[in-house]
Amino acid sequence: MFDVHPGLSREPTEPYTPSARIRPRLTPSRIPADFSFMAQRDPNLSNWAVWATRLALWSLRLALFSLAVAAIGLTLARYDVIAKLAGFSALLGGGLISALALILGIAGLVAGRKGSDPSRPRGIAGVAISFAYVGFLATRPLVAGDAPAIHDITTDLSNPPQFEALPLRSDNLAGVGTMENWRKIHSEAYGDLAPITLSKPVAEATADAIRLAKQAGWQIVASDPARGHVEATASVSYIRFQDDVAIRIVPTADGRRSRVDMRSVSRVGIGDLGVNARRIRDFLEALAAE
Repeated sequence: MFDVHPGLSREPTEPYTPSARIRPRLTPSRIPADFSFMAQRDPNLSNWAVWATRLALWSLRLALFSLAVAAIGLTLARYDVIAKLAGFSALLGGGLISALALILGIAGLVAGRKGSDPSRPRGIAGVAISFAYVGFLATRPLVAGDAPAIHDITTDLSNPPQFEALPLRSDNLAGVGTMENWRKIHSEAYGDLAPITLSKPVAEATADAIRLAKQAGWQIVASDPARGHVEATASVSYIRFQDDVAIRIVPTADGRRSRVDMRSVSRVGIGDLGVNARRIRDFLEALAAE
């Protein structure tokens, strides 16, 4: 009933399919990064573009995953749901994941440099996040300087201030073996640490020490101004590593001044990255300025 124009063939030269209309539009500049698998079916897209997209996506995903691993581990350790060292291990484990993300991100940027790469912003984001993470971990030893692998620091090696209310860790000689080795390592690394003398009586100097400790956020566990004895616990970093502090204040020979000795001990680990020594220096400097 319907006539066909004589200039038109009854049979189309190419069967119509939706993909036939869509295919020419899938160019490297338009293909969504999340659907890189489509590029494999499109001869107009090179293998370089496919790999650039995949590597960029995995770089960003792994970078974000590494942050999640570190954040969860550190937070659980902060609130003592898991051990402190386990939380610290999560931080290091996240660093390894982030290092892999950095490698993949760089590889993706290199692969995509030959043409239009819609996933390039994701690759840059993955590289930026992972580089910051890995860089943070890599600079920690630099911050510590040449701090030795000891965790018990004091101003008096021959007679350190003693803990009475707080227990000294049972493995306090871990990493050094003997008291002689500890004293040798300590004196070589922290020969500048020494007691200070205040022009105040013991009770007044002890009251100042207690006030400064509270201002620093330390938890006062024991204090005896008349005897010049203070014990406290300080928390370090987000994970809240705990270090115990003992302060001993005694009168000088003339009875009008006070000698202040201090000791700071990490509860876990062998080395302390120089934290205890810095705490003693900063505290005694502030106490001397009172």
